[in-house]
Amino acid sequence: MPSRPLSCGSKLRGGCLQGLADFLKGIGAARFGAMIAVTAALVGFFAFVIMRVTTPQMTTLFTDLSVEDSSGIIKDLERQGIQFEIRNEGSIIMVPKDKVTRLRMKLAEGGLPKGGGVGYEVFDKSDALGTTSFVQNINHLRALEGELARTIRAIDRIQAARVHLVLPERPLFSREAPEPSASIVVRVRGALEAQQIRAIRHLVASAVNGLKPQRVSIVDESGQLLADGAATDADQAVGDERRTAFEKRMRKQVEDIVSSVVGSGRARVQLSADFDFNKVTQTSDKFDPEGRVLRSTQTREESSMTADNNGQVTVNNELPGQQQNSGVAAKDQSKKTEETNNYEISRTTKTEVTEAGRVNRISVAVLVDGIYTKNDKGELAYTDRSKEQLDRIAALVRSAIGFDQKRGDQVEVVNLRFADAPSTAPIAEPSGFLGMLQFTKDDVMYFVELGVMMLLGLVVLFMVIRPLVKRILASDEVAAAISGVLTGPAAEEPTPAQPLLPSGAASAIDVATIQGQVHAQSVHRVGELAERNPNETVAIIRQWLTEPAK
Repeated sequence: MPSRPLSCGSKLRGGCLQGLADFLKGIGAARFGAMIAVTAALVGFFAFVIMRVTTPQMTTLFTDLSVEDSSGIIKDLERQGIQFEIRNEGSIIMVPKDKVTRLRMKLAEGGLPKGGGVGYEVFDKSDALGTTSFVQNINHLRALEGELARTIRAIDRIQAARVHLVLPERPLFSREAPEPSASIVVRVRGALEAQQIRAIRHLVASAVNGLKPQRVSIVDESGQLLADGAATDADQAVGDERRTAFEKRMRKQVEDIVSSVVGSGRARVQLSADFDFNKVTQTSDKFDPEGRVLRSTQTREESSMTADNNGQVTVNNELPGQQQNSGVAAKDQSKKTEETNNYEISRTTKTEVTEAGRVNRISVAVLVDGIYTKNDKGELAYTDRSKEQLDRIAALVRSAIGFDQKRGDQVEVVNLRFADAPSTAPIAEPSGFLGMLQFTKDDVMYFVELGVMMLLGLVVLFMVIRPLVKRILASDEVAAAISGVLTGPAAEEPTPAQPLLPSGAASAIDVATIQGQVHAQSVHRVGELAERNPNETVAIIRQWLTEPAK
């Protein structure tokens, strides 16, 4: 059966494969391996650069998460298909920076993070029919503690909080009910102010029925007692806070007015106020004798007349209107007039209530720096301020604090040289186009990272790839030169168009001499190339030795 002739496409593929095989055989195994290594290194390096540049910038989504909150957030992120990173054993979750705000709002809609505590959601899945009253009371206590802990964590500087409530039941046949109490453990950033501690105590006391603020104890993570549960005097705490606020406000006013005269940062002010926190109630009555007013008048008149009947007592004598014996008895007549006048005297009743926090005395100490001027050498020279200028500053301070000499106020203004002289070089602020480029720390770090990647790319390009490429090209040039030198003269054969040499001895000697010079030059060139490129020469010779004989 005759064989089927090959198609043009099969011949073309066969020729391409044969050419590829000849090319690979011609470049050698060493150069082929070097090319593969260089290509792999380039692909890996640029893939790393592209992935590093295109990777979104990660930022913190939440910190100090509990295991339950971390698992819930991770499950939600996986459901949304959002890239994230877990750090610090799951307590910190990182997400792309451009999605952090939307994710926080989305997670907050779903109630995440819960804060590691149990709130009123404990009643969402409970079976009310099969639950005893004891379990319901325990769940109510857990929910109340959890909700209070969440509210306390919303206060600034507080990272975590845990609340323990003691709500004792009233014993039977007891008239007095035991008071509830609470203890709070907080983990803070820095230190809490007295006002914040007092706010936490009142917050918890207002949320629990019958709990007093004095019965709330607060402890920080280091074991320091911030507020004890004893019945402390709340008025004293309020008074201290009021005095501190007053001193701070007055100190700021004095610093502002003094700094406007001597310069910013060149004045120090200390102010102390003595407060009287006693509450005084005084009532006084004042009468004005000159301010009499007639209120009422009462007049009474009485008249009587009696006759002497010689001691005879008869019915006729006692009857009214009875005519007495005329000309016989003597008569006794009396008249009495009584007048009563009532006057109102002016009376003033005055009640004075002096609230706690009355200022008894204010003491102010002001320290100002001198004057700095440049001398002929360009150095700063210190000069004391004049007494007149210090007196003017003292007058300004007295006016600012409401100076009262009767209550013993003191103001001292002293001029002393500060330890460090002020710097006269102004701080240059960016203006124009540079002022518009307000880069954040993240932007600067991103640009630095891009610059480092570009620098590494240039280093790899010029220090690794370029020498390898030059060595490969140099090997090809050496091989071509050696092949051309060795095969050039030998391949030269007389063509039919060339004239034949004469058969004389002189002509044969001349031809031999010319051929000898050509071979000597060729050998010399091959030697020079071999000395300059020893590795490539050895590779070419090994390739020739491995080639089959034709």
